[in-house]
Amino acid sequence: MNFVYILKCRDESLYTGWTNDLEKRIETHNSGKGAKYTRGRTPVKLMYYEEYEDKLIAQRREREIKKLPREKKLELIKNKNNNGLKCKN
Repeated sequence: MNFVYILKCRDESLYTGWTNDLEKRIETHNSGKGAKYTRGRTPVKLMYYEEYEDKLIAQRREREIKKLPREKKLELIKNKNNNGLKCKN
C-alpha cells in the first residue's frame, strides 16, 4: 500500500509527502531524519492521508496536493474522515 499524507509541523506549516509505510515515515520525520523541510519543525502530526495500490498514482497525487494553496490543503484535512488512523502522532 502507498500513502500520500499531509503533516502539520510545529510551526503550523503543512508538509505533503508519500510513503509505503506511513507509521515508519511519521516516526522518521519526528526523529529529525525525515525530509529536510521537517527536520527543524518537529514534532509533526499526521493530519490527512490517502491510500493507493499503485506507487506512481500516489506520487502523482502527492505532486497535485503539493501544488494546492494552503487553504485547499486545509479543506482536504477538514473534509476527509481519517477514522481508524493507526499511526502514532
